[in-house]
Amino acid sequence: MYIYNVTINVQEGVIQQEWLKWMRNEHLPAMLATGKFVKALMTKVMVEEPMGGITYSVQYFTKNKASLERYLNEDAESLRAQGSKFSPYIVVFRTELQVVEELEAVK
Repeated sequence: MYIYNVTINVQEGVIQQEWLKWMRNEHLPAMLATGKFVKALMTKVMVEEPMGGITYSVQYFTKNKASLERYLNEDAESLRAQGSKFSPYIVVFRTELQVVEELEAVK
């Protein structure tokens, strides 16, 4: 399993609400519609940023490295461009992660 993690710091206020709405209604569904990811998880980072804003981590899960590479080669540029209207108000950091071990609590 691989995770494509995108960390985004969004300026607080109206733009944050517009960005959240866009993420929920457009971007997350578009990412999953590529067929390269099996699920997406959006979380709010629970720290106060010295630079201000609210930080989110969005994790897109894919079964293998090949699917992630296909996304990066075939879809990333156009999907990133769709969010360019927010670029003056956000800072983005992307990380590719490989799951090494996954355990679940015993019930």
